[in-house]
Amino acid sequence: MARFIAFDYGTRRVGIAVTDSGAMVAAPECTCSPQELPAVIKRLLDAEPCAGFVVGMPGLILGTHTDSTNAIRFFVSELQKQHPDIPVELVDEDDTSREASLSMVQSGMRRSKRREKGQIDRIAATIILQRFLDQR
Repeated sequence: MARFIAFDYGTRRVGIAVTDSGAMVAAPECTCSPQELPAVIKRLLDAEPCAGFVVGMPGLILGTHTDSTNAIRFFVSELQKQHPDIPVELVDEDDTSREASLSMVQSGMRRSKRREKGQIDRIAATIILQRFLDQR
């Protein structure tokens, strides 16, 4: 079977999450800069077949436009150009950063660990991916 790869795209950092090969469980993968993203995607695609990309889009349900909307739309169009055989799904990402922060606190993660750059991005990508899996 193939897994899904999810992105919490930002102009400074991109959180990435993946499913297991059965596409049942979402887990954080890594965080990288947008410049490093093509190499990370290539590494993930080389490692295991991909059933689809999942990208978090703020305001998707309400139809609102945020500061990051244009950058995310550009990223999605580039994904589709670079990997035309892999479907791209958009999932509403509203409140994922808040949920990620709360999740880290509830799991008992130390404050010093929670402050590491990229922690929230990876967990937010995991929440985005889990939302997608729950909707399937």
